[in-house]
Amino acid sequence: MLRQPDFTRNKLRTYEQIGHRVHQIITDPQVQKTQCVTISRLPNESPADWLRLLNEIGGTAGIKVEAIEGDAYKVGWREYCEQ
Repeated sequence: MLRQPDFTRNKLRTYEQIGHRVHQIITDPQVQKTQCVTISRLPNESPADWLRLLNEIGGTAGIKVEAIEGDAYKVGWREYCEQ
């Protein structure tokens, strides 16, 4: 079997995978109606990448991130949209 050259492989880094997964959760139509969702780190996701993503989300104007328990966080934006 021939080995694919490194530049043709499409491997996402952990951070990118986490970002893609959380983006899909947040953009779900049901979540958009409530404007709030609970997200948590999966066992196979890097804790450092997870915290990086949470810091970036929390640093966005109009977004609130609250730790709930363990690796679960509540992300909300309703109160900012109702003003």
